[in-house]
Amino acid sequence: MSKKVSRKKHAAKVKFQVVLETLTNENKLIDVARQYGISPNLITKWRKEFFERGSQIFEQGTSEQEAERKINNLQLIIGKKEVEIELLKNFLGNLDSR
Repeated sequence: MSKKVSRKKHAAKVKFQVVLETLTNENKLIDVARQYGISPNLITKWRKEFFERGSQIFEQGTSEQEAERKINNLQLIIGKKEVEIELLKNFLGNLDSR
């Protein structure tokens, strides 16, 4: 029987800190790996991911603005629907009173 090795999940904040420490001239990758008890290969993978997707950090603001715009649009639609419902209630109420 083979044993399953459970992998430790590292928080995004820890990954970011480790990558930053390896990018400084003061700390070598192997030293940082020993300090955190993380495989140098894993740190290399994190660095690669950081360089590939790092630009997405600065795109956060636009996605937040887009989400806010969608929320405002949906609130406007809900408001219109509430007015339509009230108009229909009044119309139906007038029909019942005849």
